[in-house]
Amino acid sequence: MAEIGDDRTRFANAGSLKAYAGSAPVTRSSGKSCMVMSRKIKNQRLAAVGYVWAFVPLTRSPGARAHYDRRREAGDRHVAAQRNLFNRFMGMLFYCLQNGHIYDEAIAFPQPSPELAAAAA
Repeated sequence: MAEIGDDRTRFANAGSLKAYAGSAPVTRSSGKSCMVMSRKIKNQRLAAVGYVWAFVPLTRSPGARAHYDRRREAGDRHVAAQRNLFNRFMGMLFYCLQNGHIYDEAIAFPQPSPELAAAAA
């Protein structure tokens, strides 16, 4: 929180906070090629804490673990899946700060309804 500062209007949207933290990927396109890379210019202290922040919930939060596992099954390596989880946490942090809500696991990682699970199968 100290790295973000106390000015809630500093970041116009969640994307700008994610870019500042280094969790939002950079996409470079040229012709037919497209590369997705991690950001090099970012707040290094916030990025370092963010990866720890994304790593700890893997053992404590079933929703975060399920999100991480889905990313790994989709083909992401550990670091990319962890960055994606950190990116999601930064979006939730932005929402909580803007709306004055506290973090709620059930809202952050909603469980799919049985109808949706059956339709997906």
